[in-house]
Amino acid sequence: MGTIGVWQIVIVVLLLVLLFGRGKISELMGDVAKGIKSFKKGMSDDQAEASEPVKTLEHGEADDAGKTAKSSSGSKAKAG
Repeated sequence: MGTIGVWQIVIVVLLLVLLFGRGKISELMGDVAKGIKSFKKGMSDDQAEASEPVKTLEHGEADDAGKTAKSSSGSKAKAG
C-alpha cells in the first residue's frame, strides 16, 4: 500500500490532462522552462561579475584625483 505503481501514475496523468487540457499543461511547462533558462542566465551573469578583476588606484593616482577634485570645487566656491 505504501508504494506507487505505474497504474496510479497513469491515472493521475490522465486526470490532469482531462482537467487542464493538453494546451494548458504544455504552456505551463514552457513557462517553467523559461524560468529555468532565466535563472541559469542570472547565475552565469553573477559569476562573470565576480570573476572580473577589481580596479585599484595607486597612491600617486589617488593624490592626483584628490587635487583635481579640490581644484574644481575651489573654483566653484570662488565663482558662487
